[in-house]
Amino acid sequence: MRFHELLREKVHESVLSVLPITVIVMFLSMTIAPLTPATLLLFLIGAAMLILGMGFFTLGADMAMIPMGEGIGVQMSKTKKITISLAVCFILGFLITIAEPDLQVLAEQVESIDNMILILTVAAGVGFFLLIAQLRMLLKIPLSYTLFFFYAIIFILSYFTPNAFVAVSFDSGGVTTGPITVPFIMALGIGMAAVRSDKNSRSDSFGLIALCSIGPILSVMILGILYRPEEASYTPVSMVELTTTKEAGAEFLKAFPVYAQEVALALIPIVLLFLVFQIKSKRFHHRQLIRIIAGFVYTYVGLVLFLTGVNVGFMPAGQNIGAEIAGDRHRWWLLPIGMLIGYFIVRAEPAVQVLTKQVEEITNGSISQKAIGQSLSIGIAVSAGIAMLRILTGLNIMWFLIPGYAISLIMTFFVPQIFTGIAFDSGGVASGPMTATFLLPLAVGACQAVGGNIMTDAFGIVAMVAMTPLLTIQMLGLTSKIRHWLEKRRLAVQPEPEGVPAATGSEPAEDVIIYFD
Repeated sequence: MRFHELLREKVHESVLSVLPITVIVMFLSMTIAPLTPATLLLFLIGAAMLILGMGFFTLGADMAMIPMGEGIGVQMSKTKKITISLAVCFILGFLITIAEPDLQVLAEQVESIDNMILILTVAAGVGFFLLIAQLRMLLKIPLSYTLFFFYAIIFILSYFTPNAFVAVSFDSGGVTTGPITVPFIMALGIGMAAVRSDKNSRSDSFGLIALCSIGPILSVMILGILYRPEEASYTPVSMVELTTTKEAGAEFLKAFPVYAQEVALALIPIVLLFLVFQIKSKRFHHRQLIRIIAGFVYTYVGLVLFLTGVNVGFMPAGQNIGAEIAGDRHRWWLLPIGMLIGYFIVRAEPAVQVLTKQVEEITNGSISQKAIGQSLSIGIAVSAGIAMLRILTGLNIMWFLIPGYAISLIMTFFVPQIFTGIAFDSGGVASGPMTATFLLPLAVGACQAVGGNIMTDAFGIVAMVAMTPLLTIQMLGLTSKIRHWLEKRRLAVQPEPEGVPAATGSEPAEDVIIYFD
């Protein structure tokens, strides 16, 4: 398939993902949450840039990030020097996290800690837990045991962490796994598992993102305990007043070089890392190298367009809509509206497109993109509804996170292991740039309108978005297991036709899954 045909296909997928949220915002702006014409124009231009950016990004990820990650993963698994392999894991996790644009957005909004201190702390956490993920695969430790152990430490530490830092800690775990991190780390896991031939190799290819999401939570909690600033405060996003369409266009022209530089600085370490890997291993031949270089270019163009569109166009719209609805006497409309936005907004996350496609490919179609996408949408709808409820009532986030994670971790012992890895990976993937630049400003605007505490009430929405997919996707796995068990029971009582050998009654492999439409 030629480039223009591939790009047209990716852009078409992006249109289907972004159109629902665009229609919702248009409807709200004409009814209960009016926007100024300039703000609405910013949003519409941002939506167009987002669609085109997602098309270029997903094409670039297919051509560059995924093959590179798989190649490095395979080479790391083949090396007999474990210490070198673990050191490479730490360096990879550290560099890719520093490159993640979502982390920059979060760091700029937490005023009480220097940006670079927060970024380096989070990067060290991701690097360390990518190392832990490699050790888990080498020692063949079940993912459920690893998750249970480290989340137990997280919830013990939460009692010693300053209250204002608990939500920020969980949010940092969500934003870290964004559009740059996810394709690379997922492919790295697939590559590391590819050289194995045991029955758990497919399920072990998932779970790296899940563990990498734990690192920032723990590291920021430890930072909050040791650093102990007087108070964690929020720096609000500056809202520009626009009166003409020319001024709206000027906002994009002013932001474009900023994000072009930011994405370049993010991708340069990854490109250099790839060049060093290629010189050492000579894994990719000439044509593959050209394709990967072209993929880097498409990834760069896509991310610049995407980030410019969502930061300039979506952030003001989200904050204004939240403030308008919460400031109205019908403020409880925040719950159903938040759930509706949450249901559709996850489909516009670029990393979600990568995840669902790779899940379908790794499982040979037994877990479809549609099934994962629907489960994610339901989960994010629930989390957005809970986040709006917290803003209106001031309920402590731990009342939801503790039981939510407890149920999720208990479920890991009853669902097929592959679903556990996919579920915990999905939690990190779902909380990407769309959450940081639309749902979080929506929550901040609503919180300001009701006079709540932004650090404890609005922050935490990313954490909720990262938690609920753990439940919904594992429920999908539990349903699959129950259906498989019922089918076995039905076949056991059904008489065998003559001439057909009787069933042996042997148990199927753990990752044999019922097909979902």
